[in-house]
Amino acid sequence: MTLDKAYELLQVQADFGGFYNRNSARLILAEVHREHGQAAVDKLIKDLDLGSIFGFEAGTRFGSIG
Repeated sequence: MTLDKAYELLQVQADFGGFYNRNSARLILAEVHREHGQAAVDKLIKDLDLGSIFGFEAGTRFGSIG
């Protein structure tokens, strides 16, 4: 998945918020982590303010999902 596509998908999840969207965002971030590394995940969390929406913090590892 490209970072642009991940950004688009995460923006949709962030707009809706909620428990199920948080889980979807975690899966997207896990995919980004696998393909692009932790720095890309941290940038997406910061750029989309996923900390205030879902409680994600920079440095959180999402790569161990699934």
